Amino acid sequence: GGGQKTFRALLAVPAAGREEQVSREQFGAASSPSPAAGFSPVERGIFWSRDLEAQVPPGFAAEEAAAWLSAARAARVASLERGGCGRSSNRLARLSDGSRACVRYGISPEQIQGEALSYHLAGVLGMQERLPPMALALVEARGRQWEPVREELRGSLWAEGAVVSLTRWVDNLTAVVAPAPWGAEASGGRRLQPLSAGELGGLAPEQLVELVQWSDLILFDYLTANFDRLVSNLFSLQWDPRVMRRATSNLLRGPDGGLVFMDNEAGLVHGYRLLAMWDPYNEPLLRSVCVFREGTARRVAELHRRRSAAAELRRRYRAREPLWARLGFLSERQAELLQARVDFVHRHIAHCRAQ
Repeated sequence: GGGQKTFRALLAVPAAGREEQVSREQFGAASSPSPAAGFSPVERGIFWSRDLEAQVPPGFAAEEAAAWLSAARAARVASLERGGCGRSSNRLARLSDGSRACVRYGISPEQIQGEALSYHLAGVLGMQERLPPMALALVEARGRQWEPVREELRGSLWAEGAVVSLTRWVDNLTAVVAPAPWGAEASGGRRLQPLSAGELGGLAPEQLVELVQWSDLILFDYLTANFDRLVSNLFSLQWDPRVMRRATSNLLRGPDGGLVFMDNEAGLVHGYRLLAMWDPYNEPLLRSVCVFREGTARRVAELHRRRSAAAELRRRYRAREPLWARLGFLSERQAELLQARVDFVHRHIAHCRAQ
């Protein structure tokens, strides 16, 4: 029918618009192989097939990310430049090891905390390879790390002792337009319909590979209550009926088709304060997905069964971020909200299975 044609057509819309960075070492160019005879993108009704998941670009490998984070923490900041990293208070840093990083100075400390906690929650969920490597840093004009840029710091209006985030600067990323059903249904004023196995027949391999990543993204943004990505586009439909056909905020694509979840500072802390405003958009978005990566669903099920979402996030955060204590962890109430959202996702996956 017309809806199915619209679904397929919008998936083929090329990305256009703003560009940021990710190097080809991280996203090695690779073409998607054609599906074999009898290929099915979905197994057991709600899980992406293993064959399809094997085609998803690998993103930021754990070993490479760990090596960069170690080097970035030890490196000096050789220079700070304006532009290319979001708001005017942020800077692009050239590090003494030759790499570059976006240094983000939050409007408030909770944004830097949200960025850090979202990064490590992605690790708990098994999808950290989709996020650029990120570490915290302490602004100390007379400290070893910042000494070469002491004069630039004076003009930055950054507070001495503030905690900032260092995110690996990456090349050759392009903007991403939301595929249907989110783009076509939303921009047409219709209720979001579930992405289910029956709608996937006939889609090209590269379209299916992108949908695998979108299913993780939407689940991740629901858990973190991140409103500063697709949800903000949905909100803007009331003023701009074509917004879903434009670039999705804070989401970029590597040369090989891998999606990169950028700028997650609205997650977990800031987002949890604004649930009443944004959940009317976040919940329907989650319900619009009924096909999942099996590994993601398994991790959600474990966090639900053990009621351990906050505990596992805390354990990972403290083990991997030396400056975690400077920002602290989730409050008891925020930890309860995280577990409640894990439980909600688990129930939703069970509902999809029952269908």
